[in-house]
Amino acid sequence: MSWVARVWASRRGRIIVFALALSLGWQAWLSITVTGKIGPDVHQAVSPRGTVDLLVTLPFPPERFHILIFQRYGRVSGTSGNTAEVRGVKVADVAGLARYYWVRNVQALTDSRRLPSSG
Repeated sequence: MSWVARVWASRRGRIIVFALALSLGWQAWLSITVTGKIGPDVHQAVSPRGTVDLLVTLPFPPERFHILIFQRYGRVSGTSGNTAEVRGVKVADVAGLARYYWVRNVQALTDSRRLPSSG
């Protein structure tokens, strides 16, 4: 009997295979949805330093946990409602920031899109 057959024959083996398949499916879904979350203007707003200022929208007001996550990518300069300003994000990190399932939308921060609380 091969090792695959032995794994599949046991209940514990089927649970592990199911958990691995579920985890891989979740990761694939997160990767697929990233492109739909990032606005088309983000890559056009790149500074000469290779960074971009972003508006990150969630389906709820960001809490301390979310702000701390955003600070891994850049400098949080304010929040208003469900949106946070994150400045100085490396272009290569934009997809990583958008990959969180609770991030709904990522847009470039422009003069016309500044948050009211940020002046």
